[in-house]
Amino acid sequence: MRSFYIFIKCELGRTYDVASAIVDTVSETRQVHSVSGEFDLLAQFAVDDDADIGRFVNKSVQTIDGVKDTQTLICFNAFTPDRGQGLD
Repeated sequence: MRSFYIFIKCELGRTYDVASAIVDTVSETRQVHSVSGEFDLLAQFAVDDDADIGRFVNKSVQTIDGVKDTQTLICFNAFTPDRGQGLD
């Protein structure tokens, strides 16, 4: 599995709607956090090793109603063991 994070900027007043939509409709979601700063949410996802992350972000996250902008952070190494989150 490949793990990555997406910072998500939401339309004003839509942060909770967007967070709920991600949790409810995107099966690859591992965690979603509300954050302060330039972005409203930080979401962690895990996809198969051969998955196209760019296409996943474009089709599964950026198309959610209320998403205004995203920034993707791709992980290279995990330095901690799986903590029951379903990551390999």
